[in-house]
Amino acid sequence: MAVVIREYDPTKDRLGAEEVDRVCEVGPSGTMSLYTDHLGEPLARIRNSPAYLMLVAETTGPTKQIVGLVRGTVKMVTCGKKTKRGAKISSPIYTKVGYILGLRICPSHRRMGIGLMLVRRMEDWFKEKGAEYSYMATEKDNEASVRLFTGRCGYSKFRTPSILAHPVYAHRRRISRHASIVQLSLSDAEALYRARFALTEFFPHDIDKVLANPLTLGTFLAVSENNYQWPGIEAFLKNPPESWAVVSVWDLDSVFRLELRGAPALWRSVAAVSRAVDRMAPWLNVPAIPNIFRSFGTWFMYGLGGEGTKKARMVRSLCAYVHNKARGRVSVLATEVAASDPIRKAVPKWKRLSCDEDLWCLKRLGEEYSDGEVGDWTKSTPGSTIFVDPREV
Repeated sequence: MAVVIREYDPTKDRLGAEEVDRVCEVGPSGTMSLYTDHLGEPLARIRNSPAYLMLVAETTGPTKQIVGLVRGTVKMVTCGKKTKRGAKISSPIYTKVGYILGLRICPSHRRMGIGLMLVRRMEDWFKEKGAEYSYMATEKDNEASVRLFTGRCGYSKFRTPSILAHPVYAHRRRISRHASIVQLSLSDAEALYRARFALTEFFPHDIDKVLANPLTLGTFLAVSENNYQWPGIEAFLKNPPESWAVVSVWDLDSVFRLELRGAPALWRSVAAVSRAVDRMAPWLNVPAIPNIFRSFGTWFMYGLGGEGTKKARMVRSLCAYVHNKARGRVSVLATEVAASDPIRKAVPKWKRLSCDEDLWCLKRLGEEYSDGEVGDWTKSTPGSTIFVDPREV
């Protein structure tokens, strides 16, 4: 059966693309899976990126059918750092990267090379846009995906950050009385991120665009001082508090909604009982598990980090603060941090919604590129932090 790879056409391909997403998300019978509802917009997960493309695989003949798709974006990110001779401060090295996400092939058309065709065509587009590297993320136990990318497509296993997610409960979470939390302006947030996070792997060069996007609900700073008064970004950077942490919040609920399918009846019953008990006896403060077995919304916490001996406590305070703001608005909070990031243990998580090792794979697209100051990024050792762009979650 012949298949044509072409660009997605929103005027005629929407229903076909939604059907491919639907049949690929359900998963094998008898197992749990996370279904993604793109709210009628298949481009939702990529349209906030500076450059994006969606490709579809369509059968030829009298009855055409979309049987596969892939999404991709291109942007500038940090891949290393350089320090001039005699200088005390390093500066970031940026490179242009393509990101592959949402590769889907209908079960009836797998093992026909369609996935490989889609990936190669997307890589061609990355090269046209000047990208030097291509990367993707998948679950480490997704054998078919790992085999395709690390085998036939030539990607290297690169990083294994942790996805940490937890429910938003009905009751407020306690914030440390030793923490003061302030909301930063866009300009102050950008200055802080560029000053303290620009050397982090995958830090987006256009962080100003990310922060200014309407989906960013705010940037919040926690400081280990009571009644802290924000002195302005210049004074803060010149003389920072002993310990602090920062986080920005992205409204994924306006991009897509999720639903946990195939959960055991016992899980559903326990969650329902917790909500019933909370309604009847709220003074008990029983953690009422939200109904994640039907469509629910999520906020994503990005740019999470800090400094000082008490930064873990400040991170916990920020997570509690965001949780309290999320009550009644979304059901789940999520973030993604490097596997070796010290703040990882300070972020609350629910095991069934989290992933300890989200596998990122990286490929250098052209050998004609010089190694430059960073060398071949695919061979670099992992750092203790990583920046996850919320536009590509």
